[in-house]
Amino acid sequence: MKYKMYDEMMEQPDSLRKTFESEKSKMDEVSSLISDVDKVYLIGCGSSISTCYSVRDAIRMSSTNIDIEVYTGYEFYYNKKLVENENSIAIFTSQSGETADTLASLRRANEFNIHTVSISNEPDSSMIKEAKTPIVTRCETETAILGTKTYITQLASLYQILFAASDYEAKDELLAQLAEMPDLLEELLKTTEYDNRLLAQDFKNEDIFYCLGSGPNFGLAYKLAMTMLMEGAIKHACPEYSAEFRHGLIERAEKDVPIIFLRSDFESDEITDKAIDFSENLKLKSIIYELKDYADVDKLLSPFVLVIPLEWFVYYLAHYNGEDPGATRHIGKVRY
Repeated sequence: MKYKMYDEMMEQPDSLRKTFESEKSKMDEVSSLISDVDKVYLIGCGSSISTCYSVRDAIRMSSTNIDIEVYTGYEFYYNKKLVENENSIAIFTSQSGETADTLASLRRANEFNIHTVSISNEPDSSMIKEAKTPIVTRCETETAILGTKTYITQLASLYQILFAASDYEAKDELLAQLAEMPDLLEELLKTTEYDNRLLAQDFKNEDIFYCLGSGPNFGLAYKLAMTMLMEGAIKHACPEYSAEFRHGLIERAEKDVPIIFLRSDFESDEITDKAIDFSENLKLKSIIYELKDYADVDKLLSPFVLVIPLEWFVYYLAHYNGEDPGATRHIGKVRY
């Protein structure tokens, strides 16, 4: 049986191509603005904040000149350190463009005369209409709650904007690989389904998953836990930076506990390796996704690559538990 999520996963490459064809000039405008500001704010919720985490950590790992702060919607709204007319730029991310938390913060930034940018998939949404610079991801409507094509296009937009504005020494090669990402995604969608369907069959009866990654992979671990596993597969899940393994999680690490590790041979993956070794010694159910097994690209692009096999894993995990991976139970019923 095919769910709507299946079609939306397969649409990811074309959605990314269309987004860059349509919005690249606006991304370049924002990159130029960033080159002259003191600070960049990234604001989002759920899958959208996971893209902010990934690009923030990628920028920081590349030792560039950009100062980035990440906030959830209402955290930014209640930020008392905002200064009117401050030399900053605020980028707001939302699939729908109507996320109440994020929209409230966009309006607050406008009140402070901070340059606002919205990245959303809905061209008629409030966030697109009210931002000084709107960027529309060209995915058409996405219905699966965990977000596939909107995630990949939003993440790519952030990477394009921020790395183009950076002084990362390998940014030209990274951006060239980013431009070729649709072709790589098409290949990964074909080659990673079977193995992850089998993996989902093995883990279908598990109730909780821990998800660990370092650097840009933490943002993906956050998405994996918070939206893919909990919203999509209806499984309890907890995201952690790899370095946080020994602070708490290590006390819950027992035989047969499933832990998903995202590894890309970052310098910080020295800590990921220590966590993997400890887990294997205790005979935990370790699931290790390694960038080198899927692609030869700049390590900082790891989330683009690893998300595809993870999508297949979650898709079939939901299916084997009788769940539609795109459906919701409570989201949309809670109002703030």
